[in-house]
Formats: sequence, C-alpha cells, structure tokens
Amino acid sequence: MVLIEENKSLFGLNTFGLQANAKYFTEIYSPAHLLDLLSYKITKQENIFPLGGGSNILLTKDVDALVVYNQIKGINLSKEDDDFFYVEAGAGENWHSFVQYCLQNDWFGAENLSLIPGSVGAAPMQNIGAYGIELKEVFDYLETVNIKTGEVLKFTKNECEFGYRTSIFKTSLKGQTIITKVGFKFSKNRLLNTSYGAIEQELQNLKVDSPTPLDVSQAVINIRSSKLPDPKKIGNSGSFFKNPVVSNEVYENILKEYPSAPHYRVSENEVKVPAGWLIETAGWKGKTFDNRYGVHKNQALVLVNYKGATGAEIFDLSEKILQDIKSKFGIELEREVNII
Repeated sequence: MVLIEENKSLFGLNTFGLQANAKYFTEIYSPAHLLDLLSYKITKQENIFPLGGGSNILLTKDVDALVVYNQIKGINLSKEDDDFFYVEAGAGENWHSFVQYCLQNDWFGAENLSLIPGSVGAAPMQNIGAYGIELKEVFDYLETVNIKTGEVLKFTKNECEFGYRTSIFKTSLKGQTIITKVGFKFSKNRLLNTSYGAIEQELQNLKVDSPTPLDVSQAVINIRSSKLPDPKKIGNSGSFFKNPVVSNEVYENILKEYPSAPHYRVSENEVKVPAGWLIETAGWKGKTFDNRYGVHKNQALVLVNYKGATGAEIFDLSEKILQDIKSKFGIELEREVNII
C-alpha cells in the first residue's frame, strides 16, 4: 500500500536541520513498493525527488515535488570465492551502520569510509571518499528503477562513470532513476590503508602497533569526530566544498605567498589543493553570523546551522566564500552539496 502525505515537513530528514516542506511525500520499503508507487497517477503529474539520508542537500526552499524517502533495507552476503566477498545492501541502509556491519562480519575494505553520513544508495551517486579511498574501490554494481518507465536497470562500475565526488547519477542521469540496491566486492587480501591524513598518528594514540580493519575504522571515527560536528547536535552536511584540482602554474602562484601550502599530486600537470586550507587561510574558519550559522571552528570545509538559519542564508554564505577564494587565490571552488 502506498501512503502519500501532503505538505510534509522535511525538518527531521535533512542533516542541516532546515525547515522546508515537501508538496507530497511518501516512503518506499522495497523495489516492488517503488514500482507500485510509479503506477500511481500522481507520479506522472509531479516531479519525483528521491531522498536518502538527507546528508548531502541544502534546502533553500520548499520542495515542489513528490519526495520519495528511500527506506529499502537489508544486508546479505550473496556469494564468495577465493578472492572476494560479494555483499548486497538496500539503498535505504544507513552508510555508517552498513560499514560497521561489514566489519563485524570480517568483510573488510570500507573501514576508511567510517562515519560518513548518508545512505548506502547515496554513496555511489557521490562516489564518497575519505582517508585515501573512494567508494568505487569496493563497488561492484547497483540496481535502479527508471522513474518514467519503471524499467529495472543494473549498472556496473564502468557504467556508473565514477569521478571525484560524482557519477553518472549526478550528471546525465540526474533525477531519472532511484537506486534500490548496491552490490559491493570486498577483497579477502586487501591491505590496510593507513598512510592518509592522521590515521597512523591516531593509531599510535590508541596504542595499536598491528592494526586491524576495526582499529583503522575506530581511528577514522575518532579523527572525524574531533574535526566534524555531529549533525544531531549542530546542523551540517559534512564537507560543503570539493577539493579543487589546479594546474601546476596556479599552485606555483600560491607558493609564492604561501611556501608551505599543502597539495596532493594527481598528475604530472595537476595538483589537488585542500579546500579547507584555502578557506581557513582566507580567514573564514570559525566565523559566525547572528549566532545562528557560519563556518565550523574545527573544519573550514563545514558550514553549520547553529540555530534557526535558513537554507538561503547558508547558500549566500557559501557564495561569499566562493567569490573570496577566487579573488584571493584564482581558484573556483565547487560545492559538493546539492542545492535545492
């Protein structure tokens, strides 16, 4: 049975904690439930807005659409061979809970992606990444339902066209499908990745000499918790901006004024510069406005809603930061968060 509500508040369904209403709202609990929904007349009359964990959106206005809240759950080991565990998960599963479930079952490989907010279905859309790995490294396939036709389609890794914090579902197929299931491929011989960021230092703090994947996960959780505000306490969507990739020439110009400017080389001609460093160096870190919103004091990448801010105010703040970074460094930052 499909239950459709009108004028539904989305306040508790976005991690920024912003007030906005959906014109129509419904929840789906299985692919069959979704197909049933798509047979309803209202889905032909209204735009469809898929909603997962609400952790990567900034609601600047009410949503003039039918919001479909994905609650498809379930995690299972579909098969294994000498080299891999093949695990399937419903798109409505909480991402961090999924990672922890995998670790508890000795399915390793996603430990560096611990504590990233959002849902399993949103993870491949964004090609989430942290501490030296991206989702695509443990991804196998996903299943979607075409919103207009109801056709069930399966996408392989190559077909997803993964890039830096993007995929085909954020580009040419944006708004056309709803992801229902994601398949993962966890290597039985995967080496731990502890070289990125402060993981090795945190493992030393934990007095761990021979780390396990669970230890790496705990180190990542500790690091993220120390830098990033808990959205249950302070509204935010995690990293608001992407780390820009710039030419050697642009980076060399930055070095003239900031000789120790950090970077990560991505090719012979390009480097990635931490957006957080750019924003902090420009003086935005910790700034607050009317005691309601601002830039987090511990991580300049994170814009926060302390109390009662509007999505439009946070968007305007992000626009001022974009313009300032372009003026000071000649770099155009890009928002990672989807603006509604």
